[in-house]
Formats: sequence, structure tokens, C-alpha cells
Amino acid sequence: MQTQTHLPLKIAKLVAGLGLAAMASLAMAQAAKPNVVILATGGTIAGAGASALNSATYAAAKVGVDKLIAGLPELATVANVRGEQVFQVASESLTNDNLLTLAKRVSALAKQSDVDGIVITHGTDTVEETAYFLTLVERTSKPIVMVASMRPGTALSADGALNLFDAVAVAGSKDAVGKGVLLTMNDTIESGRDVSKNINIKTNAFSSQWGPL
Repeated sequence: MQTQTHLPLKIAKLVAGLGLAAMASLAMAQAAKPNVVILATGGTIAGAGASALNSATYAAAKVGVDKLIAGLPELATVANVRGEQVFQVASESLTNDNLLTLAKRVSALAKQSDVDGIVITHGTDTVEETAYFLTLVERTSKPIVMVASMRPGTALSADGALNLFDAVAVAGSKDAVGKGVLLTMNDTIESGRDVSKNINIKTNAFSSQWGPL
């Protein structure tokens, strides 16, 4: 009888022990992944249109960073990700004050020991100018990765999700340390110093004279 009385207690302790072990394993797995912060500024990558068949008619800067992250759970496989909505505008409307606000936030995050890389979502109209500006003013070896899309997330041919996944993977990679500001789009990594927009209607809109990294 005494053994039967103590059996449920032993089982409960075993279950609790397994639970603690699982939590410890999860914590170790999370600690092993890099910590990446996504700074959202708006643009087509945060755009939405009325029709999935029309990738040219849409409103930019409509989807918040939390929704972008929630819509791409695969990000958790490559990094511990959190987002901040710095502002929400179409990039042609960015001001000098916006650029200074963004640069100051990037600089502050880069100084944090719990931040390994920074991703900045941006509109394509001025992403090359912002990338060049940040190249001039930021002083950190941590990866700073710009990302944009040519089509809104509501389009059948949307390119934003894969671009964002690639950006987070690059920002969390040790191979990207010390490489300066980068731009990831269309399965390529470009230098933020040299990249430019060369076409308005295709996903391979950005390139540099030196080619991708």
C-alpha cells in the first residue's frame, strides 16, 4: 500500500523533471541562435493590395513589423527575432530627420551585447540612399542588413518573405561580421555602398557594378 501511495508522487516528480529538462534544452537552443532586431520603416515589403493578381497596384507601408514577423514563423529557425516599428512610410517620403532617427537607433542597438545583427525593412525607392548613408555614419562590425521587396506581400508573386528570411539569416551570420551595410534581395547579397536600383518592374532590380558579394 505504501508503494502504491508513493507511485503517483514519483510519476509527478518524473514528469516535472522531464519538463524542466525540455525547458533547459529549449533555452540552450535559443541561446545558441543569434539575436537579430528588425527595424521596420515601411515600404512595399510592408505593402498590401486589393488583388493578388495585381502586383503593381497597392498601398505601401500598411503592414506592421509584428505582423510581418508573425507571418514568417520560419525566422525562428535561424535567429531569435524581435521587431521595432521605427516609422511606417513609403520610402520616397523619408526625410533627413527620419534618417537621423534610424541611424541613432541602429547605433544604439549595435552597442548592446544582446544584439548580434540588425535588419532594416525599407522601401525600394530610396533604400540605396539609406544604405549608403548608414555606411558613412555607422561604426560597428555587427551586420546591418537592408531588405526590401519589389512586390507587396498580397501579390501571388510576392518576394518580400524570402527576402526578409534571407536578411535575418545574413544578419545572424558570423560571415557577415565586418562586411559593412548590406542589402539582401532576390537571393543575392549586395554591398550597401555600391548597390543601386536599375529597373522598376522585376525582382532583380538591384545590383552593383562589382556584382553581388
